[in-house]
Amino acid sequence: MNDAKPVVAARGGPFGLVLALSSGLLALERVAVIGLMGLVTGLILLNVVTRYAGVPIYWIDESAIYAVVWLTFVGASAMTRLRLDFSVGLLTERLPPVGVKVARAIATAFTVLFGLSLAYMCWLWMDPVGIAAAGFDAKAFAGATFNFLYTEHTQTLNWPTWVVSLVIPIFAVSITVHGLANLVEDLEFLPRRVHRGFPMAHAEAAS
Repeated sequence: MNDAKPVVAARGGPFGLVLALSSGLLALERVAVIGLMGLVTGLILLNVVTRYAGVPIYWIDESAIYAVVWLTFVGASAMTRLRLDFSVGLLTERLPPVGVKVARAIATAFTVLFGLSLAYMCWLWMDPVGIAAAGFDAKAFAGATFNFLYTEHTQTLNWPTWVVSLVIPIFAVSITVHGLANLVEDLEFLPRRVHRGFPMAHAEAAS
């Protein structure tokens, strides 16, 4: 049965390509979530130990905050593909099976629309064409556009703000890909995939 999945993806044309891309992205997100959870735990423990020892490290708090931010966005993207996001079943519980499928597809389509809208706003916000036209001169770009994204730095780590903010366009792209994969399955163009390594993605485990 496992050998049949790549064949189905290959024969699915563009739909199979979307599912394959989503599965590969989900695998990367799984590794990222595990790594970020370990990083957050390690930073918090280190913060406790250093404060107890009377030698607190000033940049740990900000590091933990940004690690949680990245963990939130990456985890939310993965949860979208695993269909573990929040939903309200007050209406769909009273619909016939066909109505449930239609409502699910519409909700998934709104997820794709949200992802595309967020990606467009990130494009306007980060303005890669504008910063490139300015010769990647952050000060000249800020003076011409009043967009100070590329001149700002974090308070204690002194990292460029745009580097930390990259998680937002990454999230926009990933949730769009996952939304399209869910939509392919909701419209029954291809059968729904079982995601290994995510036991909570199955109703039996979640219940």
